[in-house]
Formats: sequence, C-alpha cells, structure tokens
Amino acid sequence: MTAHTTPAGAPAAGPRAARRRLIRELLLVAGFFTVYKAGRLLSTDRTGEAFRNADWIWDAERALRLPGEGAVQRLLLHGDALVTTANTYYAAVHFPATALFLIWLYVRRPAHYLWTRRVLAVLTGAALVLHLAYPLAPPRMLPAARLIDTGQVYGPTVYRAAPDADTLANQFAAMPSLHFGWALMLAIGVIAATRGGKRSRWGLLWVLHPLVTLLVIVGTANHYWLDALVAAVLLGVALLLVPRPRAVDPDTDPSDSDTGAAVGADADAPAVAGPDAVAGTGARGGVHALPHPKSTVETVGAGK
Repeated sequence: MTAHTTPAGAPAAGPRAARRRLIRELLLVAGFFTVYKAGRLLSTDRTGEAFRNADWIWDAERALRLPGEGAVQRLLLHGDALVTTANTYYAAVHFPATALFLIWLYVRRPAHYLWTRRVLAVLTGAALVLHLAYPLAPPRMLPAARLIDTGQVYGPTVYRAAPDADTLANQFAAMPSLHFGWALMLAIGVIAATRGGKRSRWGLLWVLHPLVTLLVIVGTANHYWLDALVAAVLLGVALLLVPRPRAVDPDTDPSDSDTGAAVGADADAPAVAGPDAVAGTGARGGVHALPHPKSTVETVGAGK
C-alpha cells in the first residue's frame, strides 16, 4: 500500500497564492467599507425625523432610569487634557485598533480571522440597515440633553460643525454605535483566539477597550447609552449566526508557523488527508487514524 501524496500537477501553496489571498481580503474589506459609508450618507437629509427620534430616545432613557450622559461628561470636563484625550480616543483609535486586530488574526489565527470578519460584516450590515431605517441625532445636538460638543470645543473632532455640510460622515447615524460594537467584538475575538494559552491573560486586558470606548462615546456626547446597548444586542445576534472556529491551543496552533494555507481555506472546509493522516499520526489536523485490519483468525471466528 502506497502513501497518499499530493496529486501531480496540483498547485502548491506559495508566495503567489498568499498574495492573491491577501489582495482578495483587502478588496473584500475595502469594498464592504465603501458600501457601508455610501449607504450611511443616504439618510443625511432626514433632520426632522432624526431629532424626533432623539427626543424619544432621551425620554425612554429617563423612563428606564438610566444614568444621564451628562454625569460621564462632567467627569471628563475636570481637565482639558482628559477631555482632549477622550476626543482623541474617539477619533483615532476606532479604525486603527480594529484594523490591527484583523491583521494580527489574519497572520496568527486564520480561522479566527474568518470568523471575526464574518461577525463584523453581519454586525455592520445590520447597523447600516438600522441607520437608514432610524436616523438619530446624537446627544450633543439635542437641546434637552444640555451637553457640550467636546469635539468642537476642545478638539480634535471627526465631524463638521454643520451636519448638512458634512459630506464624509452621517451625523444622524448614532444608533447603533459601531464604535462600541466593534470594540466589544475586538475584546471577544482576542479572548477567543488566545483562550487556554499562555497569552490568555493578555486577552483579558482587551476588555478595557470596550469599557473605555463606552465611557468615551457617552462622555463626548456622540452616543446615548441605548446606542451601545443596541450595538451589543446586534453583536450577540451576529455571534449566534456565525459558527465559531474549532477550539485550538493558541500556544501550539499550527497556524502560527504556517498561516498561508489556513487563511485561504474556508473554516468549514474539510481537511485534506496527508501522509501523516494515513499513517495515523495526523490526528492534530482533525483526521483520525485508519483502523487496523482484522486478522484472519478474527475474520474466520466471526463467521465471515
């Protein structure tokens, strides 16, 4: 019996295939982000509806006895450096942190990268639908909230003072808060990818990111408490819809040393049996060893 080998003429995974996969992923992420940004701008002219919804959200929070957003803002206003740091965190951490997280997963945890990418896609798509269906003015614009637009007063800010003149962002897309939703998924993803390994204790530190993000988005008057709550609910639904990758010991993950083949394969695709699998040594890749054939005595004794 000969060992199972790769068929002759089959393309080997190499630098060229890895580059193709990387380009494909970049195009997918860039394309989805472009669609999302373009879709958000479709509701920029619904000012009256956005403010009516803001009044309803503000009254609903008070009826639910949620703490006022002003309590968090007053903490930030104790010092110019503190409020400027909060504005900078809001403006500069959101996208870079998520991008670095995805790059790390792509290189070190390919299966978790595919899972995280799909979860973020579902979450962001659902958020876009809600942004279009339910335009919402942020609390910094709501007179009843009596909050300061800290970005405009102290800087830096990512928005223009006049929402109608802002062609780069839809300021009436407050619900849900993707700042919080993405930050929460980042923490969940890091913990899931490092769970059980020596680096799991560092994953727990990433829980601080969504907590700090929550205080920042509320304290800078860019979002209501309910914006974060709805984002968390949508993320929970996305996590239920997208199957999680199989459990792997992060410190012995084969993807750490050979990420190319794992990134290009779908997480649900079956593993290909190699020589070790046939010999019974490939159980780590999910392929079981072949059973030993029965002896002649056993076969005769069984009446076969």
